[in-house]
Amino acid sequence: MYWTYLRRELAGRKKQTIIVAAGLSIAIALVIIVNSLAAGVRDAQATALESVYGVGTDLTVTGAQSEPGSGEGGQQFDFGSDGGSTDDDGTTTLNQSTLTTEMGRSTLDASTVDTVLATDGVSEATGALSLTNSTFSGELPQAPSDSDSGSTDSSSGGMPSGGGDSGSFGGGSFGIDSFTVLGIETDTTVGPMSSVTLSDGRLLDADDEGQYVAVLDSTYATSSDLAVGDTINVGGTDFEIVGIVASSSSSADTAANVYIPLDVAQDLSGLGDVVSTIYVQASSSGDISTVQSALEAALPDTTVSSEADLASTVSGSLSSASSLITNLGTWLSIIVLVVAVALAVLFTISGVSRRTREFGTLKAIGWSNGRVVGQVAGESVVQGLIGGVLGLVIGLAGVIAINIIQPTISSTSSTSADGQGAAGGMPGGGADFASAASQTASDITLSAPLSISIILAAIALAVAGGLVAGAFGGWRAARLSPAEALRSVA
Repeated sequence: MYWTYLRRELAGRKKQTIIVAAGLSIAIALVIIVNSLAAGVRDAQATALESVYGVGTDLTVTGAQSEPGSGEGGQQFDFGSDGGSTDDDGTTTLNQSTLTTEMGRSTLDASTVDTVLATDGVSEATGALSLTNSTFSGELPQAPSDSDSGSTDSSSGGMPSGGGDSGSFGGGSFGIDSFTVLGIETDTTVGPMSSVTLSDGRLLDADDEGQYVAVLDSTYATSSDLAVGDTINVGGTDFEIVGIVASSSSSADTAANVYIPLDVAQDLSGLGDVVSTIYVQASSSGDISTVQSALEAALPDTTVSSEADLASTVSGSLSSASSLITNLGTWLSIIVLVVAVALAVLFTISGVSRRTREFGTLKAIGWSNGRVVGQVAGESVVQGLIGGVLGLVIGLAGVIAINIIQPTISSTSSTSADGQGAAGGMPGGGADFASAASQTASDITLSAPLSISIILAAIALAVAGGLVAGAFGGWRAARLSPAEALRSVA
């Protein structure tokens, strides 16, 4: 009886049912699309940070920014008497590699890792030393004599004054090749190595401590035509390549071009027992903020960053998309949903007012207030469910369209401070070269993943909208009296 009456009432009021369902369907579809896009942007942001953060790492501890003007200011190449070889024609061939740390940021004593491990809430921590290997190679012609040049300025046969990657000077030529090197502890999986997959060979292990072995990023290995079993020169020393790795995400880069044992990196760089970054894993995700505060208090001269902090360094259209969805998209969804529910309430109350004689007569033949309210609420909930199904179809169509189009957004993750340096000098002296900021720029394909939770939330919103409309309409119907209905009939 209840369902038969419900079906007949909905069929007799098709216009009201269509309008209420259409309003709710638009709101539900917008909620689905906005939430799916928000999830896609979060995934894209995680991808952009993967190369600088590492899977399984909750916090990073780095040295504080150095004061402007402090430090040595960049790579230095000192060519002494054994810095090159001279041919019979007087041409000097120079070749030298140096390992330098990130400019503008201080290193940390390796004992800082123990301090971090002793902090409550920290389950694991590991140190790494980030370096840049720069190789200068070139040929310098024999310096002209005073009689040839008519000048006593000996600097005319010196090093080029530019700081570029390659160039020529006085009939000679030179070039500078550089790649990033990361010294890592070989007995842990926390940090950068947890965000890579093995493509060939093996990873570094505990037996590699003190050994001249290296693992290469697959992209760098391909561009340099290197493979497992080959050697690579790092800091003037040949390393055997034992493995090739790639980022766990196809859209992200690894943290460095070359990975070597930490103790070897410290020795070759001449920096001693230091690290540049400490990767920290908290005991639980709920402890991250507490651990961050504790580390900041215990290590005031360091910079402690969480993934949320690093997310603020992501710029480009990825940042714009995140801001747009977070602000405009969310508020637009809320406004449309409120308007749709308000529309459903108004139509339901209006329908109850037009059905005064009907509800009064039903009460006169014995219907209770609860039964009348249940009838109105049931009609509204069914209208909400119809709107929810339509909204789900529209929302799914929108999500599928986004995933087919696959819009591309750009992101730039800043991972280090800017540095400045000068270039110049003579062989046998010093040559400083600029060290630019380390940034990871990439184009990321935006998707709109759809989860069961989003679908369930959409259905729940549709039912809630129907219940709200039914509650107001039922309240209005319950106030009607049989006597009022009979008077309206007369």
